[in-house]
Amino acid sequence: MNTKLLMTSSSLILAIAGICALFMPDVLLSMQGVVVTEAASVLVQLMGALYFGFAIMNWTAKDSAIGGIYARPVSLANFSHFFSGALLLAKNLFVGFSPLMLIVTLVYIVFAAWFYWLVFRATGLKPTS
Repeated sequence: MNTKLLMTSSSLILAIAGICALFMPDVLLSMQGVVVTEAASVLVQLMGALYFGFAIMNWTAKDSAIGGIYARPVSLANFSHFFSGALLLAKNLFVGFSPLMLIVTLVYIVFAAWFYWLVFRATGLKPTS
């Protein structure tokens, strides 16, 4: 499997989410029907900084051998983020359905499955032909 594609795509998704959260927290809060307060805005911006940090980590690791024991902290951190995020988003879908949240949940499920495979099933080495 080409881990460069996984790391690049997750980096781009997280960077877009991080930049939006950093620079448009009020818009994101309003889209979810949350009352915009200074504290909520700061928390969304902090989340954006976290997403952007993950994006940079994935971008810099995209050319490394990843899987199994190789770059395990990177793949395990991504798996735990996407897996716990997928569970949280799926739970949220039962409370109040939103097409946008369904799409975000599906993206999280795909990345959680992909990183699960990378952490627990892949060796990190490319087979020689």
